[in-house]
Amino acid sequence: MPPMTPEEFLIVKEILAIPKNIVIVPHRNADGDAIGSSLGMYHYLTAKNHRVKVVSPNNYPDFLKWLPATETVLKFDYQNTQSRRAIDKADIIFLLDFNELSRVGSDMQGYLEKFKGIFIMIDHHQQPSDVADFLFSDTKICATAQMVHHFIENIEDIDLINQETATCLYTGILTDTGSFRFPNTTATTHRIIASLIEKGADGARIYNNIYDTNSYGRLQLLGQALKNLKRVDNYNTAYITLTEEEKNKYDFQKGDTEGVVNYALSIKNIIFGAIFIEDKEQKIIKISFRSKGNFSVNQFSRNHFDGGGHDNAAGGRSEETMEKTIERFLDLLPQYKDALNNSYED
Repeated sequence: MPPMTPEEFLIVKEILAIPKNIVIVPHRNADGDAIGSSLGMYHYLTAKNHRVKVVSPNNYPDFLKWLPATETVLKFDYQNTQSRRAIDKADIIFLLDFNELSRVGSDMQGYLEKFKGIFIMIDHHQQPSDVADFLFSDTKICATAQMVHHFIENIEDIDLINQETATCLYTGILTDTGSFRFPNTTATTHRIIASLIEKGADGARIYNNIYDTNSYGRLQLLGQALKNLKRVDNYNTAYITLTEEEKNKYDFQKGDTEGVVNYALSIKNIIFGAIFIEDKEQKIIKISFRSKGNFSVNQFSRNHFDGGGHDNAAGGRSEETMEKTIERFLDLLPQYKDALNNSYED
């Protein structure tokens, strides 16, 4: 499905010219970009006099719960009746920061598949599905929050971005670019960040709220993760494991492992980093992959671990034990030796 054309933006602009009931949905286990883009869209649409609800598939990390209007977010798995009621009333559902309905979990996916209104998908992940009536997709853009800014620009509503919208979009861009250090952080990204600061986003406060408010347990868990860090030098790879027992020992809270995989990738000469986290509730091993250069962890994860994402950042899952999952991961590395050794070559 091709991306939105100028003609389609004009159609969406006309649709949004009249107040409607709108629901915004981020992906399950939402991160900073998913919640930042969703609440940024919430504030923008509210400023246009729409009746708006954000319905998250489940809870999200506490370090994002200072964002303006976070208290209005419904959790589908916990506030099921209210969430279904909002979806039933909706004329439009925005799908933000995910590329297929399976990313919201099976229960919510089944309910959304019955929706008869308009789906608008805004996302930057590879290989989006064809579920949306209007698809705004660009894999080269660093964050969905930046895409929401572009969406608002294309609707010619840039003047409606207020301090609340700016704060949320800044948060999404900050977190999905690794504080502006990832390669897909462009000059355009920085110009948008400058405009969000001019609209009232306080960069120092946002950074502090996200990265400098760690619990003691979270730092202890990080220490355990670093203790479990292993290198596979022949394949320029490093990986981390965390078991359910280790998580419980340090009072694990949702979001406590956010960004930990980057420590594996930070080691000199490491091209491929991974973290494997046991999740007994879902009965899976949750996996995050990171890479440098042109080694595609998106393709690696799609091929072997039922996942995907971006070329340098992707997620996956395994229904095997931790031991079997690590064994399979290590057994796969030899077939990627050339790619890992030549990651920076064309």
